Amino acid sequence: MEIKVLHQVMEWNEDVSAAVRETLRAHKVCLVNVMGSPGAGKTSLITEMIRRLRGSFSIGVIEGDITGQIDAEKIAALQIPAVQLNTDGACHIEAMSIQHILPQFDLDATDLLFVENIGNLVCPAEFDIGENFRLTVLSIPEGDDKVAKYPLMFTDTDCLALTKCDMLPYFDFDLNRVEADYRGVNPQGPLFRLSTRSGEGLDALAEHLAGRVRAALA
Repeated sequence: MEIKVLHQVMEWNEDVSAAVRETLRAHKVCLVNVMGSPGAGKTSLITEMIRRLRGSFSIGVIEGDITGQIDAEKIAALQIPAVQLNTDGACHIEAMSIQHILPQFDLDATDLLFVENIGNLVCPAEFDIGENFRLTVLSIPEGDDKVAKYPLMFTDTDCLALTKCDMLPYFDFDLNRVEADYRGVNPQGPLFRLSTRSGEGLDALAEHLAGRVRAALA
């Protein structure tokens, strides 16, 4: 499958998130903005969600990276439409770039569009890209202090995916601290403990996402 590589619009980035949201609404597409640090497991998680949701929804993926197309190739290998967005140094994706990319997809044949944002716990949380749903990914090896250090990422999210839980025996990671910090900034936000190796929690997250997608498409 050929991968289209586009570059972030670097001129003045007008906030067109409302226009993106209206386009998605008109075509009945739910956009999920996946955010987290480099190496947190965003691509692996998207891959597992595709495997569990593709029987119910038509899926596409926008892969955001500074450069390259490694992650887009992984998605394309699943026979899922994927477009690579290279920001050429920018630390986040903006709505104008999403607006520019949407015509690359057959929106009338798409139900669910994942956007893997740039690996970063700061900037992506500050920019509305027209998404219906924000999913933040935090991995065990990153440490249990990240919610306290980067609260906006965890406040402005609809769901927290705690990944690589199979590695808990090997790290000094306090789950209770993370959950307490998360509840402190996002009392209603669901938290899922996950492992893409063991499969822990993946079905539950997929069920949660399916419900959110159906609600968005209703």
